[in-house]
Amino acid sequence: MSMEMPSPERLNPLNARPYTEEHIGMTELLPDFRMDLRNPDPVDLDGFINANQVKDWSLLTWKDVGRPHRVENMAGVRTDWEAKHQKTMSVHHSWEHFNRSFHEWFVKDVPKELRENRSALGHHLLRFNWKEVKAGLGETLRLSLWNYVQRIEDGVWDPRGKRALFQGLEVHKPRILFLGAAEGYEAMQLSAMYPGGEVVLVDYDEFCKTDRHGDFPETYPFLGINPTTGSAKVWYKDQMEIRYLVEDIRNLSFGKEFDIVISVGLLEHFPDEIKDEVMEWHRKFLKPGGYAILTTPRNQWRTRFYYNVMADVMNYMYRELMNIEQMGLYVYENGFEILRHGFIKVHNGIIARPR
Repeated sequence: MSMEMPSPERLNPLNARPYTEEHIGMTELLPDFRMDLRNPDPVDLDGFINANQVKDWSLLTWKDVGRPHRVENMAGVRTDWEAKHQKTMSVHHSWEHFNRSFHEWFVKDVPKELRENRSALGHHLLRFNWKEVKAGLGETLRLSLWNYVQRIEDGVWDPRGKRALFQGLEVHKPRILFLGAAEGYEAMQLSAMYPGGEVVLVDYDEFCKTDRHGDFPETYPFLGINPTTGSAKVWYKDQMEIRYLVEDIRNLSFGKEFDIVISVGLLEHFPDEIKDEVMEWHRKFLKPGGYAILTTPRNQWRTRFYYNVMADVMNYMYRELMNIEQMGLYVYENGFEILRHGFIKVHNGIIARPR
């Protein structure tokens, strides 16, 4: 069943697990995110992942696919800092700024802020305060875009698309390593689909552990599997075995001990001369037969528009937008066999193994 639920008046903020198996098949629009327990129909998975367009990666060349689109317009906070200090902001410092900026949007009551912003904009218009009108219009556009992308379309987390991408892995109680984990969303979705293992989240910004992951809503339901019965089950963050390490990926001491190594929005932050090192991070921690999972933002006009409008929120560091063929070539040329590839709402996705 696929239907929209009524306004969540029944939700008690003290109830840490408001959704149960009786809600599977339903979706609900909350003030800060969309609850979506609809499962992609196995016969219609291409509605959520357009998969396996390239039949033989060895025949594809960069001349065929062109180069990724580089996002050039940086956030004002970064450009102001660099003008003041007369040097380039470091990658670590840029990442710290981005995490704090991005997290502010995840915790917003978006409908409430839109109402307040539109009301304030009306007062500015009545007073002919054009400077504040201009600022208010920009904020209204950003709020409206975030409302559409994060709440209405659920394009950032995209549980249906991610489940379609992650389905069919041959793992049992997997150990999952998430590189550059931020809030760790995708590893939690994997843990719900393949329960009973361990998740290790790694990020070198302490804020990701304390706030981005620490403040991830305890009430967010992940649709997964009941390992006892094989039937669908709703999982929550506090039911998963999660360990968070604040560490530089280059300093990790793990061996080849993980069934899944995943990164989300990592590869596109590195220029070509470093991409082989990034791919090696995915290889060096995998058990034989383990899976590397990568996603990157898609190069499409909607994504380019988003990074333009949301520049002061998002654009603190080097960033490329790729199509799936470009992303796949980086993975293939660095020694991986691509098992599944495709794109979902706003992301490319690849499942691979070292060759």
